[in-house]
Amino acid sequence: MKGLEIKEAHFPGRAPIDAYGNGKFRFAEMSHTGSLLCLPSGIYAWNVAGLADLKPEAFKKLEAEADGVEILLLGTGIDLVPIDPELRELFRGHAISADSMSTGAAVRTFNVLLSENRAVAAALLAV
Repeated sequence: MKGLEIKEAHFPGRAPIDAYGNGKFRFAEMSHTGSLLCLPSGIYAWNVAGLADLKPEAFKKLEAEADGVEILLLGTGIDLVPIDPELRELFRGHAISADSMSTGAAVRTFNVLLSENRAVAAALLAV
């Protein structure tokens, strides 16, 4: 008999974000509490609670899928916060154009680019 296996929260596919707020996101008829990382391989729970957590190690999954990403939308919460120069260099090193904006703007832009079948990823801080 096998013990309880805990797997990483992951939706295997691309889906628009239907709603956000109160620390949650809704997508694909599901709800998730906390931040999200939306990549070509799917939507992942992202263990980033705030701006202080935006360090290179938080983007390891993005780096692993960098070949399938041209644009990264970084949703920085309620307000726009510029991308740290160290992170900008990390993204450039993988030929990813990164734009920082409020989470709401990032969700809306992600949905539009996704509907156009663009090679887009989003890193969204929960608000």
